[in-house]
Amino acid sequence: MATKHDILSVLQEVRDGEISPEDALLRLKLAPFEDLGYAKVDYHRAVRQGVPEVIYGQSKTREQIAGILDSMEKRGATNILVTRIGQEVADYLSGQFPLRYEPLAKLAVALPEAVEGRGSIVVATGGTSDMGVAEEAAITAETLGNRVTRLYDVGVAGLHRLLSNLEPLMSARVVIAVAGMEGALASVVGGLVDCPVIAVPTSVGYGASLGGISALLSMLNSCASGTSVVNIDNGFGAGFLASRINQMESAKE
Repeated sequence: MATKHDILSVLQEVRDGEISPEDALLRLKLAPFEDLGYAKVDYHRAVRQGVPEVIYGQSKTREQIAGILDSMEKRGATNILVTRIGQEVADYLSGQFPLRYEPLAKLAVALPEAVEGRGSIVVATGGTSDMGVAEEAAITAETLGNRVTRLYDVGVAGLHRLLSNLEPLMSARVVIAVAGMEGALASVVGGLVDCPVIAVPTSVGYGASLGGISALLSMLNSCASGTSVVNIDNGFGAGFLASRINQMESAKE
């Protein structure tokens, strides 16, 4: 995997006369991507974004996922997120790669390595039923090197549960508010904190919730300033964005 450090090393070798510019160019040309036929694996993702390519597992065969992981492993990638996979696929992959699977989140971390957490991200849910999406967000953020505090089942049906956790909320750099039903949690949190709030509507709820559309529209119409909304059940997207926000702040440390 070509990382920023790898590219810097190549440039330093050219500067020191250890390799020719032509050889350096060849090494860099080999880095951008590999065409596996069914996927073009983006090896420069880590250079551009600081994170290796994430594999969206749903609708891919287990063999396709394994092939992508194999190509990334050969390039030295670690902590590869594989989202939206079931236990059967995880068991298949774990027979070939070191793998940590979280069944509630339907999320795996392949070739896991310990990372130091920075900053402070809070992941809060309206109810226990929202925990799967919340865990997808939390594990994504932790894998990307962030400290995460979980506040689960603190929805508006019992507001005192949320208000008893003001300290972690007030000290967070970003809060992810995950809720189904009417999605009111995001507005409540947005009115309490001085940091960005990422609202995640979930498909939890009865008929008129329309599979999360009601929560989505409620969050989009929130009167709380500083609140943004991701797609229904998109815990990964929220965790990734929260990491970006948190680590922009961490750069000051």
